Amino acid sequence: MCGIVGYLGKNNTKEILLSGLKELEYRGYDSAGIAVLQDNNFANYKAVGKLVNLEEKTKDFITDGFAVGIGHTRWATHGKPTELNAHPHLGESSYVVHNGIIENYAQLKKELQEDGVTFLSQTDTEVIVHQFEKNLKNISNAFEAFEKTISELQGAYAMLIVTKSLPDTIFFAKNGSPMLVGVNENDEKFFASSDSPLIGLAKEVNYFDDGDYGYVTQDALEIFNKAGKKVEAHFVTLATDKLSAQKDGYRFFMEKEIYEQSDVIADTILGRLGEDEIIFDELDSSLFDGIHEIKLCACGTSYHSALCASYMFERYSKVRCSVEVASEFRYREPLMSKDTLFVVISQSGETADTLETLKMAKNAGLKTLVICNVDNSSMVRLADACILTRAGIEKGVASTKAFATQVTVFWMLSLYVAKRNKAFTTKELQDQIHLLREVPASVIVTDAMHERIKRLSKRYLHGHGFFFIGRDLFFPLALEGALKLKEISYLHAEGYPSGEMKHGPIALADPELFTIALLPQHLLYEKSKSNVEELSARDSTICAISPLPFDKADDFIPINSCKDYMLEFFEMMVVVQLLSLEISVRLGNDVDMPRNLAKSVTVE
Repeated sequence: MCGIVGYLGKNNTKEILLSGLKELEYRGYDSAGIAVLQDNNFANYKAVGKLVNLEEKTKDFITDGFAVGIGHTRWATHGKPTELNAHPHLGESSYVVHNGIIENYAQLKKELQEDGVTFLSQTDTEVIVHQFEKNLKNISNAFEAFEKTISELQGAYAMLIVTKSLPDTIFFAKNGSPMLVGVNENDEKFFASSDSPLIGLAKEVNYFDDGDYGYVTQDALEIFNKAGKKVEAHFVTLATDKLSAQKDGYRFFMEKEIYEQSDVIADTILGRLGEDEIIFDELDSSLFDGIHEIKLCACGTSYHSALCASYMFERYSKVRCSVEVASEFRYREPLMSKDTLFVVISQSGETADTLETLKMAKNAGLKTLVICNVDNSSMVRLADACILTRAGIEKGVASTKAFATQVTVFWMLSLYVAKRNKAFTTKELQDQIHLLREVPASVIVTDAMHERIKRLSKRYLHGHGFFFIGRDLFFPLALEGALKLKEISYLHAEGYPSGEMKHGPIALADPELFTIALLPQHLLYEKSKSNVEELSARDSTICAISPLPFDKADDFIPINSCKDYMLEFFEMMVVVQLLSLEISVRLGNDVDMPRNLAKSVTVE
């Protein structure tokens, strides 16, 4: 996820900005840049790749005395990771840095181009600075021009703007993306998108609420709420531990990433949901021409998201779909026909086995698509097309938000293909899009749910194994739940289709076998329930996850009553992630760095 820093004061502006960006490296990025306004002159530096490249570019740049400056680490969403696409973005006499996605950027860009504005980048962000300067030509007051600009933007943003028209000022606005401001006794002002860049610089910080905007000068910090009313800053003392600051108060990165899923799913769907269509600007409309089958290939958690996709492609898109384990597909001399779209899935885009299958498909002349979280990764560069999941960096080895965003992308893609294949009516498509809009709310972790799972986890620290069971789309979720538990608790766990238990595995049933039963109300509930009753009758210990109470369960974790099984899927996903986390914590394991595992598997 992109990172923002800003500074107004008399100290070494360049070093403060670069140090702040370094503290944000953990969030992941593919380019970085700074802009400094001093003595009414701008200095702007950008670099692709690691921050050391930007440091090298700025080694002869010296800042001395009062200046305002902004900086940014970019995780590409619109446009490739290039210097032109890197932030800060320039207007005629202003610069902007921005996190989030401007949903109506295409409309604004078209209007600006018709007014004669030339765009240098492919980003949505660049419209902000040009729209601001357009308003500045018609409104003499720069702050009023900024207010008007904010009112014209749709989507999520945290932004900073500096302009020659007010060279001692930084404008800020926050809506849907995090940002805070810090102050100290020297009247310096510091901005960042998370705590860690401000530690050691500011003693007190104000966390902006959605809709907040305003400006800072040497003497002032003015904040206005979304209603345009002036509000007072609410300063709190800043933490002093940088690693803890990166975790935003959570005990582990994995826990933080589970809680982040609402935000990253919102990022994933931003700009991609129309009223009755899915919008993938990154896909050429001809990609699916002549395609009669979709073959999905992945490893680990990404393989489980691909299994979920196979249900949706066949059910919604009415297209034949198969799923392959990449490490097996490589060596079995597979038959590949050119009417197949070959899709690979990887969080990092560097997974060795999956990358090799992509090369095989390319050599066989198949059209290829990658679902990935890292732009400019090996798979993204190699494939014909790419859809980025926008999950931001994931530091916990056991994947959570990457899985959530992959499944979200596949849901959208299956609807995209469904419309193309005329497999859905307009009403059916609209209903699905309305469901997608509800997903970010469905994965919010409540204190009550997390506390219930914490208390319950102490009952599941022994035994000879776990069965996670589910039917249909909930079978891949059962596989994913079992994998999460194995990865971080080191307890034996298996995922099974509920209906397969009686074909052998039920022989293991006894009180020391723990069954985690996924029982959605809106998908094969009665059949799944009868499968669990078979295990209960043989004394297996049952933990049911469902919106409906189940009297045969030893433990019950309720989810909200949902209108569709897809929302039940995402609610249950959060429950199995938290259950694995809390069992691992009670066992005293290293949640973020489990033994024998690496985050990106770049060897066979």
